[in-house]
Amino acid sequence: MQFHLLSFEGPDPYARVGGLATRVEGLAATLAGQGFETHLWFVGDPALPGYETRGSLHLHRWCQWVSAYHPEGVYAGEGPKEREFAASLPRYLVREVLGPHLRNGGRAVVLAEEWHTVHATIGLHDLLEQAGLRERATLLWNANNVYGFEGLPWARLAEVARITTVSRYMKHRMREWGVDATVVPNGLHEDAFEPPSRAAVAALRGRFRGRTVLTKMARFDPHKRWLETVGLVAELKRAGWQPLLVARGGCEPHGDDVRAAMRTSGLRVVERRPARAGQEGLVAALCGAGDADVIELRNHVDPDARRVLFRGADAVLANSGHEPFGLVGLEAMAAGGLACTGCSGEDYALGGHNALVLETGDPREFIRLFDWLRRHPNEARAMRRAGQATARRYAWDEVVRRALLPRLGVAPRRVVTVAPPGALTRLLA
Repeated sequence: MQFHLLSFEGPDPYARVGGLATRVEGLAATLAGQGFETHLWFVGDPALPGYETRGSLHLHRWCQWVSAYHPEGVYAGEGPKEREFAASLPRYLVREVLGPHLRNGGRAVVLAEEWHTVHATIGLHDLLEQAGLRERATLLWNANNVYGFEGLPWARLAEVARITTVSRYMKHRMREWGVDATVVPNGLHEDAFEPPSRAAVAALRGRFRGRTVLTKMARFDPHKRWLETVGLVAELKRAGWQPLLVARGGCEPHGDDVRAAMRTSGLRVVERRPARAGQEGLVAALCGAGDADVIELRNHVDPDARRVLFRGADAVLANSGHEPFGLVGLEAMAAGGLACTGCSGEDYALGGHNALVLETGDPREFIRLFDWLRRHPNEARAMRRAGQATARRYAWDEVVRRALLPRLGVAPRRVVTVAPPGALTRLLA
């Protein structure tokens, strides 16, 4: 059995933008770790080798000849890349990798991600049909968000592939387009469960003792409720809670609106750029904030530092208005943090049990729920422990064995060691 993952995003810094990169990297590493020959085809860094292998995991950087003209990142030159992906990848797959495997009696599963791969999926189906090999391959197409849905050939896509998505919320959203998708949730790679440094967590908490420390990491998108978060911090400040928001957004234009709202609300903002990666780098970057209400981190926060921040903060604000899955909330749970989610795609979040679940953007809702936990610290600790137990059920190994393979009729394989946690990212860094 071969597995082929088709995605724009991938493990290169060039191709790593959001949750999609995290998803395909974790899924690919898990399938390879279970002993399946696994191929990840993604729009990778044009300066890196076109093909690399690590045990059962094969990495293919596609569209490099287009990416060379767009060094800014994976979504620069998005249109030409999507057309090239659809035009050349199916032909190469059938001629060089997938076709020979199927002709020799093998079977395969192709998992394609997001709207960028729709035409490649349809083209692959057509080529396999022409070669008389279609019955030996299972094609799945997965939606992680509603981006690009307008104008997709939904009827044709449903004919050639099984359509999946990541949450019940997304399943219901997709019915607006006449699509009945199957839910296969996202997962977490094993490195998400590595315990953060106790010393670093203690240093962070000691530095901000007496303050209410919140953190939020999300793209600057109106759906992520950044403006509501600014209103929450301002309300906490007026109530004398001495809030500190440690924020990491992106480079989206909405960031200017968020910063303007901070100034208008009378919040003092300082910027920090950690000089080095890791837990100690984060703690050092947070020094000297004084009476700032917001610390905006302006460069990448690596997984080790994120786990310290999630564990050390009083709450992690993953409070989106439209959230297809909510990977940040689940990562916060895995690290032992107190996740505060919205109520759209976060199927894993049970309000009052393993997370704070906000129904509205009204800051008084958070203040009421969080104040109760503050007055009942044993309940807060129990909620963090319940969150960690929940996150374990969403480890990629569990998702693959219990949700994906049964729907494919594929027997689970023994687990083998392909790479230590995070090794794929470090290999390509």
